[in-house]
Amino acid sequence: MSRLLILGFGVGLACAAPAQTGPLVDPTRPPNASPESAGEIDAVAGPRLQSVLISPTRRAAVISGTAVALGGTYGSARVEDINESAVVLRYPDRRETLQLLPSRDKRARGAPANHKENPR
Repeated sequence: MSRLLILGFGVGLACAAPAQTGPLVDPTRPPNASPESAGEIDAVAGPRLQSVLISPTRRAAVISGTAVALGGTYGSARVEDINESAVVLRYPDRRETLQLLPSRDKRARGAPANHKENPR
């Protein structure tokens, strides 16, 4: 009996939930970001590094929505190197470095090196 009750409750919740009528909205997207689709941006800007995974046993990256491992391929390029802030793609005729945050410096910013904090 309790299984039927749980099943009925689950079906009721599913029916009561509003239907998604459009594409899913990224809750982390800045409010002033342009509404262009990712496909349009990729076609104009080329491949874009979105994420990097580095562990003791493997290195992988997400490039324009595609997961690739170190030594794997992305289109006609081979993934030559993956580090914490960039991926190097080797094409037959050139080499391209994709930066995770191309417009930002990832080093910590704060007080100058000679600044000493006042202990409390």
